[in-house]
Amino acid sequence: MTLEELYKIIEDRKKNMPSGSYVASLFRNGKDRIIQKVGEEATEIIIAAKNESKSRQIEEFTDLFFHALILMVALNISPADIANELSRRNKLKKKRVIQ
Repeated sequence: MTLEELYKIIEDRKKNMPSGSYVASLFRNGKDRIIQKVGEEATEIIIAAKNESKSRQIEEFTDLFFHALILMVALNISPADIANELSRRNKLKKKRVIQ
């Protein structure tokens, strides 16, 4: 599954708010709860990066990416927006190297 595919699933959960959906429950609890989850997951990856196995680190990165995508949907920021910003930064970096 790509991040774009997961993003679309999250958008659908926000739109349809199915009962029993973890993602829908986060949207029901509001942006502050989603922000809190991203912060928790960021902390967990920092701890895993220092003290845990690679498999545990992958699990924590997965959790962080997942919750970051939920926050992106909440903020109406698409994966294309992120890709465009990365391209813009890369072009600026290349321009500075050439100068």
